[in-house]
Amino acid sequence: MAEIVKIVVIDDEEDILFTLKEICDFCGYEAYTANSGEQGIELVKEVRPKLVIVDYHMPGLNGLTTVKKLKSLMPELSILVLTVDERQEISDKFMDVGATDFAIKPIKAPDLISRIKVNLHIYEVQKELNAKKERVYLDKGISTATLDLIMSYIKEKKSEVTISDITKGVHLAYQTVHRYVQYMLEQEVLEIVHIYGKLGRPKNRYRFKGLKK
Repeated sequence: MAEIVKIVVIDDEEDILFTLKEICDFCGYEAYTANSGEQGIELVKEVRPKLVIVDYHMPGLNGLTTVKKLKSLMPELSILVLTVDERQEISDKFMDVGATDFAIKPIKAPDLISRIKVNLHIYEVQKELNAKKERVYLDKGISTATLDLIMSYIKEKKSEVTISDITKGVHLAYQTVHRYVQYMLEQEVLEIVHIYGKLGRPKNRYRFKGLKK
């Protein structure tokens, strides 16, 4: 018998809760809903899900505080943040406290389903690392599982790639990929290749250091 995948959805808007639950049900997941961060935390304690989908802007405990508390409960937990705010600095704050990925509202069902699947995969890898007593997080906001996923995609391409290429290839948010690319640049794993077109600013592509065209 297949394992039942449990997902907790936290949002203060009832119509969004209903829609997300319907999508989860359609995919065969068992979805539980909560309309506040406080209620969502108690629900996570009870059902022990693999993934939590949480809204950023909520009364009471906001999304940021909720994510922080959830990760203290379950370090391996994948957390997908829903937001209308596309700013990188907001994404960075969420990743600093343990968010796995982001979905910009409104999100289409096929895109959300892809995002759910990849975040469930990340959960399984993080759980395995945790069981082996290996590092689940390499640095603040940098998950070993997510980093391996992105690095594997770049290696498979064997050529320069843009952040948009990686985003489409691994089904993670642009903001998530951007954070990991910056980390790899800081660690001197990647290098920037400037591509100059006829008009406008150069388009940055990235490749592993030492990789030749």
